[in-house]
Amino acid sequence: MSKIAVIQKAPVVLNRDASIARAVERVDQAAAEGARLVVFTEAFIPGYPAWIWRLRPGSDWGTNEALHKRLLENAVDLKSAQLDALYQAARRHQVTVVCGMHERDHDSSRATLYNTAVIIGPDGTLRNRHRKLMPTNPERMVWGTGDASGLRTVDTPVGRIGTLICWENYMPLSRYALYAQGIDIYIATTYDSGDDWLCSMQHIAREAGCWVINSGNLLHATDMPDDLEERATLYPDADEWVNSGDSAVIAPGGQLVAGPLHNEEGIVYADIDIERASTARRTLDVVGHYSRPDIFTLQVNTSAYAPAQFLQHPQSGTEATR
Repeated sequence: MSKIAVIQKAPVVLNRDASIARAVERVDQAAAEGARLVVFTEAFIPGYPAWIWRLRPGSDWGTNEALHKRLLENAVDLKSAQLDALYQAARRHQVTVVCGMHERDHDSSRATLYNTAVIIGPDGTLRNRHRKLMPTNPERMVWGTGDASGLRTVDTPVGRIGTLICWENYMPLSRYALYAQGIDIYIATTYDSGDDWLCSMQHIAREAGCWVINSGNLLHATDMPDDLEERATLYPDADEWVNSGDSAVIAPGGQLVAGPLHNEEGIVYADIDIERASTARRTLDVVGHYSRPDIFTLQVNTSAYAPAQFLQHPQSGTEATR
């Protein structure tokens, strides 16, 4: 059995360094409770740009421009030392950490942001970087499209884990690419919430026969900084829950075992038995005995503009077939 922790707490919105410090505090807290895997939500550093669902791309040009400038200034450069405190926390407690963030790529134009999830190993090293393949609707005004170099699973002391971000979880082939690598713990970091979304997470647990961790965004109007452009117009109700969180842990087969935590700050803990992922596939293994490789083939291009260190994974090259 391994204890996992899903952190449901707002970051310090539009402040990279303070958000990282908050993440370190929560890793310390979860590790003290015995957690071996600690999961943060989509774009935790420096916060999901919730205002994009309320601004208009044309007439609100000035506000969009000002907010995007702040996101650029507070995004993470993975080649810098900006995440060192989080790496050190993982190593100090020997825990695996999954964290969402805005990533600024300094290898290309330096102007494009990516919606990225990283996996940090218990030795404090970066084990994987996954960029969201398709930003959803107005998110395309913020983030570029990712590639499949990070569409992979990682072996950790708590099991083989992988992550997809928000509506990527609605992309059947993205899910299947992770299933085909023998995933034990499927992590969905997300801004979506509510009963419909949780039903989708339960379906994935049934489909894949694996544990599913739903790491939801919690955001209250008071979490928005006082100097946020157009704050009074965008968030006039100081009591509003902008997003409810709904973090949860779902067992293979679809049973909710912890959460959802709704409109409340906290940490969702669960003790999970990885062996349940194997036994759950006795009757339905969509990449094993219930697959038809003679009929279906999945090809995944893992090499598009990807640094070489992120290309070494169980299905290396450009093809993953089941």
